[in-house]
Amino acid sequence: MRWFWVDRFTEFVGSSHAVGHKGIALSDSFMHDHWDCYPTMPHSLIAEGMAQTGGLLVSEMYDFKELVVLAKFSKLSFQGITRGGDSLTYRAEIENVRDVGASVTVKGHCGEELRSVGEIFFARLQAGDVGDADDGMPTRLFDPVDLAHWLHVVGIFDVGVKKDGTRMRAVDYGLPTKLAQ
Repeated sequence: MRWFWVDRFTEFVGSSHAVGHKGIALSDSFMHDHWDCYPTMPHSLIAEGMAQTGGLLVSEMYDFKELVVLAKFSKLSFQGITRGGDSLTYRAEIENVRDVGASVTVKGHCGEELRSVGEIFFARLQAGDVGDADDGMPTRLFDPVDLAHWLHVVGIFDVGVKKDGTRMRAVDYGLPTKLAQ
């Protein structure tokens, strides 16, 4: 993943819910690509932050070992404008889990003001859904070292707990615990 639309997590409860945050700065290059004379965060990037928050929550259900991809936004709405200096808080909650994936509701707030609401379905690609080494299709989306690095940077292992209440640790998911600096 090239762009990260969640800076940190302050709450992460496996198979349940997560709270992620994104600080918006006027100096962010994307702020000036949307409306040249009135810099705002595009709604498409807010939706991506919602998807990354919910996607990590769903991916943790499968121990970060299976392909989990955004399949669709069932519902998506936006209220207001997000500007430089604002801080978005994404609250994701797993609503429904099936063999083929899970649906998540994600709300984005700036302070107490609701900015976005979405229902997102994440598909769980199972054996036979993706290629193997012979056809060149990936069997996973992230290299485990890259995934572990991102999870450490956004603080998942600092605040995260599993469904049973025990602390999330990288080693529990087969991810590297020591990362190159």
